[in-house]
Amino acid sequence: MTSYPKCRHCGAEMPLTFVDLGLSAVANSYVPMDKADEPEPKYTLHTRVCENCWLVQVDEDVPPEKIFTGDYAYFSSFSDSWLAHMKAYADMVTERFGLGPDSFVIEIASNDGYLLKNFVAVGIPVLGIEPSGSVAAAAEKAGVPTLVDFFGERIAKKLYDEGKRPDLICSANVLAHVPGINDFVAGIAQLLTGDAVYTVEFPHLLRLVKEVQFDTIYHEHYSYLSLLAVEKVFSSKGLRVFDVEELPTHGGSLRVYACRSDASHAECSGVAKVRGDEAAARLDSAAGYEGFSERVEAVRDGLLDFLKKANAQGKLVAAYGAAAKGNTLLNYCQIGPDLVAYCVDRNPAKQNTLLPGSRIPVFDVDELRTRQPDFVLILPWNLKAEVIRQLSDLRDGGTRFVTAVPAISVTA
Repeated sequence: MTSYPKCRHCGAEMPLTFVDLGLSAVANSYVPMDKADEPEPKYTLHTRVCENCWLVQVDEDVPPEKIFTGDYAYFSSFSDSWLAHMKAYADMVTERFGLGPDSFVIEIASNDGYLLKNFVAVGIPVLGIEPSGSVAAAAEKAGVPTLVDFFGERIAKKLYDEGKRPDLICSANVLAHVPGINDFVAGIAQLLTGDAVYTVEFPHLLRLVKEVQFDTIYHEHYSYLSLLAVEKVFSSKGLRVFDVEELPTHGGSLRVYACRSDASHAECSGVAKVRGDEAAARLDSAAGYEGFSERVEAVRDGLLDFLKKANAQGKLVAAYGAAAKGNTLLNYCQIGPDLVAYCVDRNPAKQNTLLPGSRIPVFDVDELRTRQPDFVLILPWNLKAEVIRQLSDLRDGGTRFVTAVPAISVTA
């Protein structure tokens, strides 16, 4: 009798495959140049659908300590558009919930202080919780008090026992990153009191399915979230969703507002709207997930065809953005330096390294101006407009920009 992996939320067996992307290196584990000849660990990247609670998830967990290391290389502050997005969020919630000097805000996975510094600037007390020492140090330097640890019920109880009563807990793109989603949400429930609010942003599974955003699947993302699944997880810990906003970030995200089930917040119209969209897409049945693998294969075939033709014509192709989603794309398509000569990134922590798996070298953005490629493959396609604006001088010189998801697109 076949045994299948069990759902990280409800424990049901999961025979239904969403997509199998094969073996892949950990997406943010950049390889030092002097270790180019050393092998790196690879793990299966197979996602399944729980047909009981509809949580989509990877079926093999890479231990978090293998991912969020002391030299973790993702720093939120290297995206101008993301900084602007989070500044607007801070201003909005401050006004909506009447936050002030007597309030207290906690951010989970606070990274380098990119969000909390906005509250600090207007005198609102904050605490960041961040598992990676390298980015936490940057946050402290920016004046954001930061606790270096993984969030869960243990930390929440410790903070609660210390008398910490946040008016707002926020997290952006972290709920998908936790292997123990039940423990994480139980921690939120432990810290919320009265009408305190939890807001969480995450890439919307509906957009992933509709726009073939398979490259947002990587080992750091243990779960792929719909409102349907999130409401089930939250409800199991005594939380309810009272508002949902649809956002353009990361190719289409949700911002969910939750509170204790007995809090006074009335349910807003956005909740019913997103529930309806997900029902129409049949995310509550196996039919909503069928055929996705074939659509992923079509993206792979389209990109490989483009790169092989460019190579045959003697064209130089570089990549922009050493992003995790790009590493999934390159690894799944088995693309190396023979097809994409090099990559550039604004983050110094990623420069002069090799991309995990593909071993494509990463340099400073000025490498593009030195070598003038014919094509730049933008790996973080969600930042396409921002990247093209930054590189307008290259565009004026004849360089063209390429994105691969949901299909090959070339911008002259």
